[in-house]
Amino acid sequence: MSLTTAAKAEIIKTYQRSEGDTGSSEVQIALLTGQINNITEHLKSHKKDVHSRHGLMNMVSQRRKLMRYLKGQNLQRYQSIIKELDIRG
Repeated sequence: MSLTTAAKAEIIKTYQRSEGDTGSSEVQIALLTGQINNITEHLKSHKKDVHSRHGLMNMVSQRRKLMRYLKGQNLQRYQSIIKELDIRG
């Protein structure tokens, strides 16, 4: 259900702002989006998995907080990350 090490490394490489950057808001949002997508697929076939659903809601909440922070800091980066990850329609 969680992202593999290779998938995490690829996401970090794609969204990092500088070499060795693993903690910027963009990277964290991208990693959470990958995990959210994986758990959403899992829940499509395991509808009664309440514990995973609870974890999913926590991740969505954390991503929302990070996005709110990024929007306040730099609107241009916020808009670009939304567009790249296709978070909102």
